[in-house]
Amino acid sequence: MASKILADFGNKLTRRRIINPDMDATRFVRCLTTLDLISLGVGSTLGAGVYVLAGEVAREKAGPSIVVCFLISAIASILAGLCYAEFGARVPKTGSAYVYSYVSVGEICAFITGWNLILSYILGTASVARAWSSTFDSLIDDKISIFFEKHLMINLPGVLSRYPDIFAVILILLLTGLLAFGVSESALVSKIFTAINLMVLCYIIISGFIKGDIKNWQLTEADYNETIVNRSGHDVGRFGKGGFTPFGMYGVFSGAATCFYAFVGFDCIAATGEEANNPQKSIPISIIASLMICLVAYFGVSASLTLMMPYYILDSLSPLPEAFQYIDWEIARYIVALGSLCALSTSLLGAMFPMPRIIYSMAMDGLLFRFLGKTHKKTMTPVHATIASGIVAAFMAMFFNMDVLIDLMSIGTLLAYSLVAICVLILRYQPDQFINSDTYEIASLKEKKSNLETQINSEDYQAEGKTSVNCKLLFYPQTNTPTKRSGLIIYISAGILSILLVFVSIIIANFNQQIFKGNAFWATLLGTLCVLIMVITFVIWKQPMNDVSLTFEVPFVPFLPIISVFINIYLMMMLDMETWAMFGIWMFLGMIIYFVYGMHHSTVGQRHEKEAAELVLQEKMDIMLESNTLIGDGTFKEVETT
Repeated sequence: MASKILADFGNKLTRRRIINPDMDATRFVRCLTTLDLISLGVGSTLGAGVYVLAGEVAREKAGPSIVVCFLISAIASILAGLCYAEFGARVPKTGSAYVYSYVSVGEICAFITGWNLILSYILGTASVARAWSSTFDSLIDDKISIFFEKHLMINLPGVLSRYPDIFAVILILLLTGLLAFGVSESALVSKIFTAINLMVLCYIIISGFIKGDIKNWQLTEADYNETIVNRSGHDVGRFGKGGFTPFGMYGVFSGAATCFYAFVGFDCIAATGEEANNPQKSIPISIIASLMICLVAYFGVSASLTLMMPYYILDSLSPLPEAFQYIDWEIARYIVALGSLCALSTSLLGAMFPMPRIIYSMAMDGLLFRFLGKTHKKTMTPVHATIASGIVAAFMAMFFNMDVLIDLMSIGTLLAYSLVAICVLILRYQPDQFINSDTYEIASLKEKKSNLETQINSEDYQAEGKTSVNCKLLFYPQTNTPTKRSGLIIYISAGILSILLVFVSIIIANFNQQIFKGNAFWATLLGTLCVLIMVITFVIWKQPMNDVSLTFEVPFVPFLPIISVFINIYLMMMLDMETWAMFGIWMFLGMIIYFVYGMHHSTVGQRHEKEAAELVLQEKMDIMLESNTLIGDGTFKEVETT
């Protein structure tokens, strides 16, 4: 009895969503072109990072080698983008990584992914709104902050801000109304702001190369000492060793880990699957194109910035205005301010755009409250989810410090990137009936019975006698096409591989100094784990791959998805314990919602229960017919009711 209860509970956690083959059926209006999606992706990604992050990383961690930092982080982002692009071609539905994990891994994994994406988008919206407010406030000589600190001061330092940022609240509510009004209108605003931002960045790059000096990439200690003398009374950063990599390769990789977050935002393209005109083609193209555009922009701006002035005197908060002031181009300060406001506007819109669509998708699946899944009759936008998420983001922006908001942003996004890469790995090696499921519209009850058994077997992967695995099958599969047995091997291998990558990331992140010094224990442990990872990777590589034709496929599977998972997990392990503690609180709240509401109202679960009842009815009718029992009207009604 207890084993049956545990089995039923496990089946509920791993039940998967079935995607309707009719990809055109949607409640949304298909109005977004490839250019719209590229604009949305560039606007979401190319935000505050290019105007703030470049100066901070160059000054504190990397110096002129920040261009290499952006290149490394771009490679990591492109790997994640490739996985998103394949899923966008395979499952062009609203919901982004949430839908991807629901289709391939299961319900509990999908809820965790969606719940963390909601966290990331809400905090991203709130933090960018506060950045927009601060940038505008600095242009008018801090009049807004002075007024609110005088009349609405909050004397609770730490988590809460110094004053309620009402300006940021108004900004979020205005954009919430814009998104609720219609997608095409918000896409037009995004294209305008993105165009202005790109023109300003081109101006910055060209100006930097014209006025820059290659000597700033070859600074010596004598130059540093001269700067200290000439800028007495001003803040001067660390010198390091000088040259192109003043803080060594450790500084380059440390800076790359920070610069990775500058590329977060492209995943909002994947959330538009039901609003794109041709999602199978436009989503992959848009993701790759937007990441390449952002790489060129980050590379050019960071190179120009470090050419215009020495890295150790860059301003951490507003490096570009200070750089143009350093070369006596005062007028450029206002041009940069214009680009900064446009970049923050598009970044804010990009953070708010996918947020209600994730909530809408989860509500339609019954994992969140159903009323959040309603759409407006005229605009066909998820108006309830848009308003609800906008109110929560406005509350966060009003009262919480920006650094507190930023600390929690990264972990959810990195987790979603990792899960998408794992999903790509799993789906690529699954049989056709696992990937292309029907919609349960079968004429006869006997066909429904057979279909239900097939779905339960494939979804829950119960290891029956036919799916038993032996060591020989790990390295020498019997067929060239995926089977239920080979799919089970991939599932188990992906799970073990993820655990091993977590341990390797923890060791590298926390004990790298001991390893570099030749500590026998940590070096042996790391080497053993790496060997196990290579063995499991080889097992996955040997399994037969599904040859379903897609408009876009991740190349070099399984190697690229595994590398992507490792990079993402490693960056997650670089986060501090306070961030993990806050993340734990958020996950605890999510689990309460899921186990109290979502598990019992799941659309997939309700469909399974309905078909199970039909199966019971069919079995009873078969037994009666086989025993030649005559069924009267009353008895038939009783059986039918049961």
